[in-house]
Amino acid sequence: MKYLQAVVAEGLKDAAPDRHKIEFRTDVKGVTTAWCVLDEKDDLLAVARFLAEGSARLSTITAYSTEKAKRTGNFEIAYHFDLDGDTLTVSVHVPPDGEVDSITSLFDNADWPEREMAELYGIKLRGHPHPERLFIDESLGDAVFDQYIPYSTMVNAATTKGLWEKVIAKGKGKGEGTP
Repeated sequence: MKYLQAVVAEGLKDAAPDRHKIEFRTDVKGVTTAWCVLDEKDDLLAVARFLAEGSARLSTITAYSTEKAKRTGNFEIAYHFDLDGDTLTVSVHVPPDGEVDSITSLFDNADWPEREMAELYGIKLRGHPHPERLFIDESLGDAVFDQYIPYSTMVNAATTKGLWEKVIAKGKGKGEGTP
């Protein structure tokens, strides 16, 4: 834990000086996790560069809209990194129609998660090498999660086929879709 705290805290001072909040926790088995919230989304690339140079591994990226974010209209994006068995999550807030720097140039495996969040939430990516869609038809607009189907409906959907039929019908203006 002390290693993670020392290395990450020092690196963040350089990458996002005085523009972040970080909290460290260690569980009963000695696994340390850290959660860092960047005050400025434009610090993400510098923080990701610091982590890439330190041999961090990007585990995944999660985009979501929290209750607080819904009040402000922002999305939150959490980038989950593994640092020698410990986890660091770096999160940024992005306004609707805002953009965030792609970290694909530093972590190849960011490609699909970034494209997915762009496709599903309409989050724009600056500098992404492959900005085309992954799986949703071009005839549907951006941000299908916000426009066509509530997240609660999606996670409670009984079948994938039924879910996408609702999305497509709503997107083409042919059906009621979901409330």
